[in-house]
Amino acid sequence: MRFSEKHGFAPVRSIIQIESVDDALRNSLWSLIKLYIWDKMLRAEYGGAFALNPKIRTLCTQFWFHYYKLPLDTLPNDWEEVHKFLRTDYFKCEWFEMYDFLEFVISNYPNDYEENFTRACNVSLRTEMSAYRIVDGKIARITSEEEIAEIENAIDTGIGPVRTHLRRALELLADKKSPDYRNSIKESISSVESLVQDVLGQKGTLGKLIKKLESEIGLHPALGKAFDHLYGYTSDEDGIRHSILESTTVDFEHAKFFLVVCSAFANFVSSKVKT
Repeated sequence: MRFSEKHGFAPVRSIIQIESVDDALRNSLWSLIKLYIWDKMLRAEYGGAFALNPKIRTLCTQFWFHYYKLPLDTLPNDWEEVHKFLRTDYFKCEWFEMYDFLEFVISNYPNDYEENFTRACNVSLRTEMSAYRIVDGKIARITSEEEIAEIENAIDTGIGPVRTHLRRALELLADKKSPDYRNSIKESISSVESLVQDVLGQKGTLGKLIKKLESEIGLHPALGKAFDHLYGYTSDEDGIRHSILESTTVDFEHAKFFLVVCSAFANFVSSKVKT
């Protein structure tokens, strides 16, 4: 993770790519298209000849006719020309057009490659912190503007310990080389725990202090109970904090959920204290 991201100088929306695509993500997705589509199709029984290979010829015809809306008699017979055209467009297009391109490939290439290709693309999308995933052949957003705003506001306005825990949670979540989802969740919960301790002016676990917070700021008991249960999930012997066995089920979606929810809760409690 870069210095600017680690220390909070880069905006959250540039770390979680919601309306942008950095070079690393764009490059990795194109490389997967090359490995799973272009290379495999051209290594087929036709010896890589574009004009004789019906699979890749059909895909490129679909691109020409349906995607680019170009006359079919302008589709070159030489694969190198077609490849250059597609590559140039892919690398110069807007971030949302890149996702259009990817989605079109998924919808129009032979199904025998689809599952592995989709899985590989989703790994890159997750690794490079894209706000999108491929779901049932379509590009779907998994992180909204509202979620980003909650995280940004909690980090920007939170008291020292809250800000520190949330930044650390984001850092662990966004580490592209070795993300630590388990400890990201711990930091998210710790941010809420620190905030509640500060509001009440006393030490203690979130589980013990949440009921006192209900009377202090008029927190609805149902909301207090919900966070008590979330804290319990991260604290019991089968939860995140004290798990003896490393569970493979703690993933990006779990960590992102806790970061968003804890940020929103911190913003909510802070607004109640100010009023």
